[in-house]
Amino acid sequence: MASSILRRTFVTQSKLKIGLIPADGIGREVIPAARRVLESLNSGPKFEFVDLDAGFELFQKTGTSLPQDTIDVLKNECQGALFGAVSSPSHKVAGYSSPIVALRKHLDLYANVRPVKSVNSPAFPNQKLLDMLIIRENTECLYIKSEREEVDPKTGLRVAFADRKITEFASKRAGKMAFNMALTRQQLREQVPLEKRFWKQNPKVTIVHKSNVLSITDGLWRESVRSVKGPEYENVDMEEQLVDSMVYRMFREPEAFDVVVAPNLYGDILSDGAAALVGSLGVVPSANVGDNFVMGEPVHGSAPDIAGKGIANPIASIRSAGMLLEHMGYTPQALKIYDAVDAVLADASVLTPDLGGKSSTDDVTEAVLKNLA
Repeated sequence: MASSILRRTFVTQSKLKIGLIPADGIGREVIPAARRVLESLNSGPKFEFVDLDAGFELFQKTGTSLPQDTIDVLKNECQGALFGAVSSPSHKVAGYSSPIVALRKHLDLYANVRPVKSVNSPAFPNQKLLDMLIIRENTECLYIKSEREEVDPKTGLRVAFADRKITEFASKRAGKMAFNMALTRQQLREQVPLEKRFWKQNPKVTIVHKSNVLSITDGLWRESVRSVKGPEYENVDMEEQLVDSMVYRMFREPEAFDVVVAPNLYGDILSDGAAALVGSLGVVPSANVGDNFVMGEPVHGSAPDIAGKGIANPIASIRSAGMLLEHMGYTPQALKIYDAVDAVLADASVLTPDLGGKSSTDDVTEAVLKNLA
């Protein structure tokens, strides 16, 4: 699966302290599965895990969705973290804000990295071949949550406003990560025999924007990311897509894309939509990546309709644990996790209901552990 293997500032250690934040719903079922997989690795670092609180359910009980203690432990004691899922309401709740959005800012996790790759499995008979990586700028855009509501004096009706923030600094570092990952992915592909490679073109970065309408904010994003391409990326092709045409092309011809980089909101929508191309949100991982900290996070939500039933798909969380290791420099261990998951999907005899199977969360986790062994 290897989405990217960056030259991080992390120094590999014999023991890692990892914060576990299950949060809401099925997060409390899939994060323990990911922990079991990490603990089963017979090479690489040893792990110490610390359980931490956050989430909407915690807010309902205590009035806070992200305790200061959770932030302090992550900043001062942990080298990485796994976050489960949060049940953020779709309507306004006084005093509540999303803990995952806040954590990305507190820990300066400026890129959300989401690989979307097809799997050879009878569970997905009509799946298109694709190997795409979506880089979502993670700290600004509309997600700064600067909103206000006024009353129009002429009509007496309410009017809502939302401020959008795009900076050259954040745009450039997201763009630089995209170009670096394009190079790294190409290096990995070159280790595969040519006849077995899916991507046979030059590495490519696609910049997503809507600067034909939002000429100032998306214009700055577009110009900033384009400016990153220097001589060190001379073998990386660069193209642009308006976000609406990007959605259309992504579903029509996903095989045309390599690394896609987008502002926060567009990246959020694109990466969730891309999950439909590979079967289920339950198999798509992500990593929130900064220069000194990584937090793995499955893409799916808290799924309250199935929470507690033992049928949540743990694959996205297990893959996110692999991404955590990958971005911390433990490449061989990450690849072992990816291969074990791919073997379970290829066999297709042990699948959760979201993939058309009848197996439980524990069944799938045991199958991954068996392949790891």
